[in-house]
Amino acid sequence: MAKLKLGPLPDDKPVKVTVELPAPLHRDLIAYAEVLARETGQTVADPMKLIVPMLERFIATDRGFAKAKREPGRS
Repeated sequence: MAKLKLGPLPDDKPVKVTVELPAPLHRDLIAYAEVLARETGQTVADPMKLIVPMLERFIATDRGFAKAKREPGRS
């Protein structure tokens, strides 16, 4: 078998998740979409579309998580 430089491709197939949000959080998400529209001029038709970028941003900026991710097996 040949040794290729390219390894297995990551599973990038989207995963559907259903989440129940508390009413106040849902209202805040709608309000955030409205503020974002005012700030950027880009209308957000479905405020639920903000959840993925918010989670990505949160995880990307969480220093504790980044450190734990670099050091697997350590608590």
